[in-house]
Amino acid sequence: VLVTLSEAQLLILILGVPGSAAFQLPRCQLINQTISLEKRGCSRCHRVETTICSGHCTTKDPNRKILFSKAYQHVCTYGELYYKTFEFSDCLPGVDPVVTYPVALRCHCGGCAMATSDCTFESLQPDICINYIPFYH
Repeated sequence: VLVTLSEAQLLILILGVPGSAAFQLPRCQLINQTISLEKRGCSRCHRVETTICSGHCTTKDPNRKILFSKAYQHVCTYGELYYKTFEFSDCLPGVDPVVTYPVALRCHCGGCAMATSDCTFESLQPDICINYIPFYH
């Protein structure tokens, strides 16, 4: 009797973990996140808590490219959001001290909307303060 093992079954034998646990990534979901708010003309960086969308979305990219077919990758993005306002207390005269930031209410896997999402491969963390990085001045 010839027995063939799939790659997942082989991994279970080698690693000793259930197949589904070996590759489980968090699905697209709401998470609490600290973000930094900054504004030109205001001296300090302020951190606030908000909800953002984060997690894994299933994506398929075919091995064989077919002419005129569209390959797409879904990202975890806002399904519904609203904007909250924050007022800086340390701005220069003439600078509007109000900024807005997104608060996610619902997430889904879809195309990356550059207007509301960071669509880069690897970006700065959401709680980093540019004012505190010497080469940005």
